[in-house]
Formats: sequence, C-alpha cells, structure tokens
Amino acid sequence: MSGGFRDGARDAGRRRRRGRGEQAVVPDAEFASYYGRPVLKRPEWKPLDVAGYLFLGGLAGASSLLAAGADVTARPALARAAKLGAAGAIALSLAALVHDLGRPARFLHMLRVFKPTSPMSMGSWLLAGYAPLTMAAAAAEVSGRYRTAGAAATAGAAALGPAVATYTAVLISDTAVPSWHEGYREMPYVFAGSGATAAAGLALAAVEPAQTGPARRTAVLGAVLELGALRLMRRNMGQAAEAYEEDRPRAWLRAAEVLTAGGAALAAGAAGRGRVLAALAGTALLAGSAALRLGVFHAGVVSAEDPRYTVVPQRDRLTARSRTGEP
Repeated sequence: MSGGFRDGARDAGRRRRRGRGEQAVVPDAEFASYYGRPVLKRPEWKPLDVAGYLFLGGLAGASSLLAAGADVTARPALARAAKLGAAGAIALSLAALVHDLGRPARFLHMLRVFKPTSPMSMGSWLLAGYAPLTMAAAAAEVSGRYRTAGAAATAGAAALGPAVATYTAVLISDTAVPSWHEGYREMPYVFAGSGATAAAGLALAAVEPAQTGPARRTAVLGAVLELGALRLMRRNMGQAAEAYEEDRPRAWLRAAEVLTAGGAALAAGAAGRGRVLAALAGTALLAGSAALRLGVFHAGVVSAEDPRYTVVPQRDRLTARSRTGEP
C-alpha cells in the first residue's frame, strides 16, 4: 500500500516538473495495491442490525413529525398510529444498535463524552433525548391521561425528529468508506426522503383512508426527494458510485426504486379507493425504504473491500492539485 502511494507521489512530481509542451518519458503507473489487499478494513457490522438501525431511525423521526401534524389537524387515528410507530421504531432501532455493539453498556459508555464534532457522540445524545419523548407521547396516547404532558412530549419528539431521521447519514458519511463518504452532500437528503416514505407507509397501512391525506402527500414528496437525491448523489460521487452497481447493492437499490416509486403512485391514487389499496401502498413504501438502507450498506462494504475505490481517487486528487499548483 505504501509503495502504491509512493508511486502516485512520484507520478505527480513528474507531472509538476514537465512543461506544457513536454511529453512524458515514463508512462504513468497503473493502479496496484499492496499484494491486492484492501486498503481499508471491511466494515464488520451485521447487515440486518445496521441497516435496520438506519431504517428504523428514519421511520421513527419522520413518524414523530407526522404525529405532531396529525394532532394539529385533528386526525386522532393518524396521530395515534404515528406516535406508536415512532415509539416502536426507536425502541427496535436501539435494540438493533445494542445487538450490533454486543453489550448494552457500550451504548451507555457513549454518553460519557459530549463531543459536538463527533456524529457518533451527538447521535448518542440525540437518541437519549428523543427516545423518552416518544415513549411518553405513546404512553399518554394509549392511557388517555396526562394530555398536556403527552402534547409536550409529541412536540419535543417532532422537534428532534428531522435530526433523528438524518443523523445516521452524517454518521456513515463521516467514515473513510468511499461509497459512503463521497456521498456526504446528498446522503442526508436521501435518508430524509426515505424516512418520510417509511412513516407515510406505516400510516397508510395502519389508518383508515379518511385520515391519511397528510400521509399520502408525505409519501409523494418523500419519494421525489429520496429518488432524486439518490440519483444526484451517484452522479456526483465519481468512481465510488461504481460500488452501487455491483450485484448485491444494485439489486437492493433497484428494488428500492421500484417499491418506492410504485408505492408513492399507489398512495397518490388511494384517496377514496378503500383500505386494501392504501395498505398495499404502505407496504411497498416500507419495503422500499428498508431496501434502500440495505443497498447503501452493501455498497459501502463493496467499496471498502476493493482498494481502487480508495487509492485511485486519491491519485486523481493529487493530479488535479499538481495541475493547479495547490500544495
């Protein structure tokens, strides 16, 4: 690996020394890594745990927003489903995280430090504040008591909901995994749209169509944001986008696109069409959101295992800097 980087540095040095009209005497070195071994350590996270954690966090955060809106617009059935969905999703999300960590104490140890520059630290504190609010809102809804406290908890969860739905995108983009890191600009928008479609899907599947107007609109807007941001991300991330075209990531992302687009189309036409169509739309949206997270996860594993996704972009950046004279 070190030899490969030295070759790249020498190539860049030769290019800096050449004049504009001069031809290279020695051809540029071809890509190679140290005995073909990965430059990065392959992510050892469990796919279902981590993809489930990413999916359920988005579902919970967006459901809290939907619950607050339903309360304001006097849609009690929608509010109840969204509050219970947010509480259940965040509980399962924390369970998936703890299962991947191995011991519950490891999550608690994250709360020993408050570091604003660390997505992991800030995410841990965010979950520690958000989860009790969703539980309180759900408990007040189920018991029918403490309405004022329940309304305050619902509002607090809604305020934190957007951060809960998107902070996992910042978390994975802050790693060295190429197909995650190179998408850091658009990944939060992808996750925001995916969380919105999941929350809308849960509401459509669980609530009578008469009260699901906000969920149908959320499904359409979330699908447009998710699919549009995903395409933009893959177009802007350079060579790292190739990892999304490998067999397993491509299959999951293709399924996500079909399910999300189809679910949004069904949701848009579900008004007044009966419970079955709405439930079908909701199921498709939930499945599409989960498939997206699995596709993103597996693309990250692919890009970490192949050294060229790490080394070649670094050499390209060295070449670009040498041409512009940047240090």
